[in-house]
Amino acid sequence: MIRQCATVVAAVVVAFTACGASCADPGPDPAQLADALVADEQAVRDPATPEPALIAAAHRQQAAYREIARHPEWDAVIAPRIPPALAAAYDHNVDAGRQLSGMTPPRDTVPPWTIQPPAPADELLGYYREAQAASGVGWTYLAAINLVESRFGRINGDSTAGAQGPMQFLPSTFAAYGTGDIRAPRDSILAAGRYLAANGFAADPDGALHHYNHSGAYVRAVSDYADVLAADPAAFAGYYQWQVYYRTTVGDLVLPVGYSASSPIPAADYLASHP
Repeated sequence: MIRQCATVVAAVVVAFTACGASCADPGPDPAQLADALVADEQAVRDPATPEPALIAAAHRQQAAYREIARHPEWDAVIAPRIPPALAAAYDHNVDAGRQLSGMTPPRDTVPPWTIQPPAPADELLGYYREAQAASGVGWTYLAAINLVESRFGRINGDSTAGAQGPMQFLPSTFAAYGTGDIRAPRDSILAAGRYLAANGFAADPDGALHHYNHSGAYVRAVSDYADVLAADPAAFAGYYQWQVYYRTTVGDLVLPVGYSASSPIPAADYLASHP
């Protein structure tokens, strides 16, 4: 198996705000949030959207889904405002957020990671396609795993179980299924394709994903994101821009590119120095 207990993915969840537990902000109006989300979903799928606008839309999209995921009481207000063309993607994204947010409780420290820029989007898409051709594992699943495990390689850090790299392999598993560098995007993506294929992906994708991470919530979240990409590959442009947020006892904190820590930092201390 790839990991034995807690993982990086279990701790990484998208969030709407980095305000602490004492924040008194009542939050956004769900109807307004829904309408803004629809506009941002359309923007990230439109190839004519300029890059700065796409990045901003993707960040709002990510934040909105986290906020909606933790407010199921809003579903009856928001769902009717989502147009039919986006309804399935909306349902999958909300469900994925709810699955992942339940995997671990908030932590009282921020992790010893480095947050770095991901490999270029076109480069990653090429690696997913290459792995699909070699292993038969759909590129959408490989992209979804890469998103969930490390935000496409933004997270450079080991899990508590010792899993490493952008696809979060234990070194022993990577030695069996990979070649090259466990932290290199191409090498780790190709290894993930081999691993999933060897564990029966062709006949049972869910079963293969369960070998990858022994969590039903993980399997469901990865499948949700893969389904969105299969229905509309243009959704990748939004996912690619999603940031790293970390759930702590003082609130959900963004870890921007450039964050680096060699040992855990008390979450309250980090929040005080990064308000």
